[in-house]
Amino acid sequence: MHGVHFIEHVRENSAAGDEARAAVAESEALDAYSTIVASVADRVAPSVTSLRVARRMRGGRQAEGAGSAVIITPDGFALTSAHVVQGASGGTASFTDGRDFAFHVVGSDPLSDLAVVRVAASDLAPAELGDADRLRVGQLVVAIGNPLGFAGSVTAGVVSALGRSLPTRAGSASRIVENVIQTDAALNPGNSGGALADSRGRVVGINTAVAGVGLGLAVPINRTTGRIFTTLMREGRFRRAYLGIAGGRRPLPPRLVQTLGRRAGVEVVEVVDGSPAAGAGLRRGDVIVELGGEPVEGVGDLQRLMAAELIGRSVAVRVLRGGETISVAATPSELAG
Repeated sequence: MHGVHFIEHVRENSAAGDEARAAVAESEALDAYSTIVASVADRVAPSVTSLRVARRMRGGRQAEGAGSAVIITPDGFALTSAHVVQGASGGTASFTDGRDFAFHVVGSDPLSDLAVVRVAASDLAPAELGDADRLRVGQLVVAIGNPLGFAGSVTAGVVSALGRSLPTRAGSASRIVENVIQTDAALNPGNSGGALADSRGRVVGINTAVAGVGLGLAVPINRTTGRIFTTLMREGRFRRAYLGIAGGRRPLPPRLVQTLGRRAGVEVVEVVDGSPAAGAGLRRGDVIVELGGEPVEGVGDLQRLMAAELIGRSVAVRVLRGGETISVAATPSELAG
């Protein structure tokens, strides 16, 4: 009997030990999560500023808007959303340490919903920029901004989806911002222009829109958008070449996958009358696989390649037509807003 009681006692102690270890593990997991979020907040919050934007309305009236921006250089260059500063020339930037500075708009690109402003200060803490192309669904992200005027607010969540599309418009021109980040980190009015950071405190997105309850969107920080905001810093505007098609990604036949070394191209679903594409003889149903010697597998590739350098310059467009690949010459014009 004593042996039976001893075994039961051991089992009870073992079960209690397992429960205790599980409780400790759960506690440590929560502490680790909290530690990461707090660390990111400490690192990024000093680089996020609250913008009070002065706009001149029709009839000479003044109106004030609000948003956020992310400092990217010590001498005051900051990245924000184009819609935050739309129709404005400047305003006031406030920081979590209590300092206020004037800022002016350097350049804006509504077709990517990105803008650059410059704060009148020379000792600011720039954020470290990451690469959104390396994100994975389910990855922890932290949003820092000024929702509803509450400066330095921090929310956390995960990357809910990647590769979302965000339609934008500037005058008569429209464009789809590709590879937008979807997150469930809570976003509210005033978050636009603020930082979306990864667990190491690197800014991987600029929060741009609240799409619904528990669903926020951010323009990614990657090679494509990096080129846009560095050009805005240098020139104050971003020029794009215009081909004049509407299209979408289309998988290639297996034999061409092997021959061309890529899995997809961009199918032309519409050619704008009088456009460079029409002049080059591109047709509905063509699948663009290469532009200027560079591979094209999706709309994002095509948009990235339609850079200012191609404006007014003849470029070879390789397409799949009737099961064969042919090359046509097109001369892109400048995309007008």
